[in-house]
Amino acid sequence: MTTQPTAVLDTFAEHLRALDLPLPLEGADRARADVSAALSQLGDHVIPRLESLDAPLLAVIGGSTGAGKSTLVNALVGEVVSRSGAIRPTTRRPVLLHHPADEPWFTGTRILPDLARVQMVGESGDRDPEAPGAGDTTGDVDPATSLALHAESRIPQGLALLDAPDIDSVAAGNRELARQLLRAADLWLFVTTANRYADAVPWEVLRTAAERDVTVDVVMNRIPEGTGVSEELSQDLRDMLEQSGIEVTRLFLVPETELDEQEMLPPAVVTELQRHVSRLAADAEGRGRIARRTLAGAVTALASSTRQIAEHAGAQEAERQRLRQEATDAFAGSRERIDEALGDGSLLRGEVLARWQDVVGTGELFRGLESLVSRIRDRVGLAISGRPAPSVAAEQALGTGLVHVVIDETARGAERADAAWRATASGRFLAKGQDLSRVPESFREEVAAGIRAWQGDVLELVRQEGSDRRTKARVLSLGVNAVGVALMVVVFASTAFIPTGLEVGAGAATAVVGQKLLETVFGDEAVRRMARVARERLTARLDALVAERSAAFLERLDALGEAGSDEQLEADADALEQLAHEIRETA
Repeated sequence: MTTQPTAVLDTFAEHLRALDLPLPLEGADRARADVSAALSQLGDHVIPRLESLDAPLLAVIGGSTGAGKSTLVNALVGEVVSRSGAIRPTTRRPVLLHHPADEPWFTGTRILPDLARVQMVGESGDRDPEAPGAGDTTGDVDPATSLALHAESRIPQGLALLDAPDIDSVAAGNRELARQLLRAADLWLFVTTANRYADAVPWEVLRTAAERDVTVDVVMNRIPEGTGVSEELSQDLRDMLEQSGIEVTRLFLVPETELDEQEMLPPAVVTELQRHVSRLAADAEGRGRIARRTLAGAVTALASSTRQIAEHAGAQEAERQRLRQEATDAFAGSRERIDEALGDGSLLRGEVLARWQDVVGTGELFRGLESLVSRIRDRVGLAISGRPAPSVAAEQALGTGLVHVVIDETARGAERADAAWRATASGRFLAKGQDLSRVPESFREEVAAGIRAWQGDVLELVRQEGSDRRTKARVLSLGVNAVGVALMVVVFASTAFIPTGLEVGAGAATAVVGQKLLETVFGDEAVRRMARVARERLTARLDALVAERSAAFLERLDALGEAGSDEQLEADADALEQLAHEIRETA
């Protein structure tokens, strides 16, 4: 066997604990239950058994409601140690009976670490806490989360009996606890009755035993008197077991028997079962074979379950990526439309155009420049109103127009993303409790601040480019704000910064004026460089603003935590299968 066989299991357990399957996909509930069951079995049985193959064998006594499990346990011990009765559920706190010398194996958390230990103390010695007059030394402990330990010298050393709750209990907690205990067993002693052995629930549980290659002994209880009845019922049960592929080591038959005043069975009816338990406890080699067989079967079953869990992990990751892509695509469309508005000159209409023409018409841009600009001014002609207005007003109008474009387009992106998410169960799960399509007031303020910051970038760019004496004089004669507005107009007019095909119309003419003005002040090459830098800085700020708006969606995905790796789980399954093979080889 591998040098550190539990290392495989420890790594596997870490991967399971890190696994998150939050989205409501088909089969996700079952997958989450499988993860929980796998972790439970690792801690309750597989890891502790692999670490201590010489520990006492744990035989769990399970079965349906009213099958007589507790009565059978009491008969094996020879006194009432587990409560039985007509009111259901009867057995709530499981009772583990062991030889006093085996006590160290069970008082700690070697197996079933999540169940608190309760030591039994009563007037007649160690007693079941739920038997009449019994008490415990740990106070009021929840029976569904605790395990009653009963040291009993009549239990042979090397084997322990665990009386489990009903597998079909009316209490959901008891049903799950029963299955947890059966997963922790080295050996099943399954109890049924002559009139209920064909019930669906016991067979479902028995099939899981077959899947995990658990050693199973079956007790058919309360067999009616009559010639040939016992033979007929037992044969029918054997046939059903064989047809279901369930291998049973031994089948014990207990006749319908009247109980005494202490609700005890006559010792004679369980003699064969007592002898079997004693022989098994005395056969160390036989116990080892059973322990290894069940352990190998449990590890193999874990490998199979892990592959199914891996499929669900992969489906969850694919769904996360799909939801992320839907949100990303929605806002990518918004970003593209913002760029279109910047590049097609649409921002140079309305209020922006009026304020820009006011700046041009006052002569503010042409004071002290060569006649080239004057000729450009003449070409603009009637498009210029001549009304005096400060260049700051044009700057503000440009900023306001861009803010409206950003808010409108990101709002449309949010509506598209929200609609796409709400079309699927997983998207509705993420959007639940929030109106992700609503534009927060804080975002409006962020957009306005971002655009103002970019305009500040443009003005700083103008100052830096006009640092030499001659250019600085020209910039100062026009005003930094006026030159800055001209650069913004160029950026908004065309992505290529050369407004070809737009020579007609007031908006196009003003864009030409802005570019020619800048070329006169800084030169053609410098204008192209300034426009490129200004556009890059605007692009970066717009990217950040759109990303900020899309964050409301993406953060919902990020809040799900790290998804488990299906490839990692597949590798775990391979390692588990190899470990199971090694366990069988050493058996």
